[in-house]
Amino acid sequence: MREDICTIPISEVFEPKEGCPICRMRDTLENRVTEYITGAAMMEPDIREVTNVQGFCYPHFSMMLKKGSRLSNALILESHLKEIETSVLRLDKRGVPGKKEVEAAKKLTESCFVCEQIQWAMVRMFDTIYRLWGKEEEFRELFSQQPYLCLPHYTALLEGAQKGVGKKNYSAFAQAASDLVKNYLDGLQKDVTHFCSMFDYRNIGGDFGNSKDSIERSIQFLTSRIPEGQ
Repeated sequence: MREDICTIPISEVFEPKEGCPICRMRDTLENRVTEYITGAAMMEPDIREVTNVQGFCYPHFSMMLKKGSRLSNALILESHLKEIETSVLRLDKRGVPGKKEVEAAKKLTESCFVCEQIQWAMVRMFDTIYRLWGKEEEFRELFSQQPYLCLPHYTALLEGAQKGVGKKNYSAFAQAASDLVKNYLDGLQKDVTHFCSMFDYRNIGGDFGNSKDSIERSIQFLTSRIPEGQ
């Protein structure tokens, strides 16, 4: 499943040059996995066995509700809730859960099948980005032509870059990535400041320009997520 669903050509991520390319990568993976889990994989015993144990986080539960039918979500929940009953609510002679059950409950609340699949794929995609950066001038140019990197994905890229691109290429890679962030941040700050200034009585009737959606764009830059309802 992973190789088929979680493999995205780098060209699909970087060539559109719209927004943060890593956000696009993540969003594509989320759409594929949530559609898969509420569709073809719903009745696959090996997949259901894993989802019963791992469960899902709130954001991905919400996506699954939008992607799949209510029946497919209910069937997934039916076996998942049964797993909770057997692994978390086993009681000892005193009628209380033991240490093992408490640990199982904690693990369950911190795990998500979709998150795990995306993390698996993102690690490999980052490796590909690092490899292409080190070997192909064309990709380095394409990377530098991106509109921006959001703060979370900028951080994630740099965390693995020294090992990924090597010490020789790290400075150039880090500079290219930070340039994308700084250039976007400069414009974002100006737009937010302009938006605030438009509420001064002296600017009544003035032009908001590009600042109208500066709040939403700032949240997306800071969190990698578009605010709900936008």
